[in-house]
Amino acid sequence: MVMSSFGYSSIYSESAPLAGIHPDIIQSHILSRLDGPTLATATCTSAALLSMCSADRLWRDICTSTWPSTAAFPSGHRSLYSDAFPASRPVPSAAPADTPELISAVDIYYDGAPLYSKVFATEARSAWFLSTPLRLELLGGKETVALPTEPDGGGGEAPCASRAAERLGVSWIVIDPARGRAVNVAGRAAVEAGRDWLSGDIQLRYASVAEDGEMVWCSVAVTCGGKEGGRLRVKEVSMRVEDVEGRLLSGAESLRVLGAAMEGGRRRSDGVVERESYQRFLRVRRRCREKNQSRERGLDMACAATGISIFFAFFLFFLLR
Repeated sequence: MVMSSFGYSSIYSESAPLAGIHPDIIQSHILSRLDGPTLATATCTSAALLSMCSADRLWRDICTSTWPSTAAFPSGHRSLYSDAFPASRPVPSAAPADTPELISAVDIYYDGAPLYSKVFATEARSAWFLSTPLRLELLGGKETVALPTEPDGGGGEAPCASRAAERLGVSWIVIDPARGRAVNVAGRAAVEAGRDWLSGDIQLRYASVAEDGEMVWCSVAVTCGGKEGGRLRVKEVSMRVEDVEGRLLSGAESLRVLGAAMEGGRRRSDGVVERESYQRFLRVRRRCREKNQSRERGLDMACAATGISIFFAFFLFFLLR
């Protein structure tokens, strides 16, 4: 980064030592122009920079420029960025946390620019939430989001699913207020794109995969279709947690997974890494399904053999009477 190099060279050059530059100048002219990872790196260089880089104003500007929905939060932006920016690798925890509610901060992007932002809370203590499969819906009722242009760039042809995946991005940050922690369960790039064979709607999936012990898939599904007013629209955006066997996890199970993701190790978010993790998840799911199908075929053959044996036993019994 040009500004990063300029900033560090200005601070640490012999002609302009750190002590000789006013902190307001460093914050307003250098630190305010750094991105999140570079600003986090700067905190490790000296105690003085650690103090200046910890200013919530700097992290608030970075958070709101990255995720516009986070503008609703008054403070804690440095911690929020630390939790939400990386992709998490959760370690399953033993017991569910006492979480009264989950807060979702969701942003939809088109060609890298924010298109739609929303923050909403989900009650997480009721028996209904804990026992039923988790499914969080972003759009309520008949609400839809119109895309600025066609994903294929116009021309009258049907929008291409792969082109829509390139231009449409989603960020879904789940926040646990009780823990004071957060995790981003959706990478900005789609890991899967296709069309519904019946309705023709474009279906995109954004996901993060837990890879410690049992693999679990936290996914955000986006459905685009219904060209109202001549423009393609986002009709549905939902988040759920699924295991390798295709079973949707309940609210209680999902709280354990999300809680572990918030506390687990971190790695930088990368669209290529996310797609590779997703493909690995699909391979594990395919092997699991093949194993289950093989076991079912074995049981079917055993049941058939048992039925035939019983039939012949009765036949011989009546024949020899």
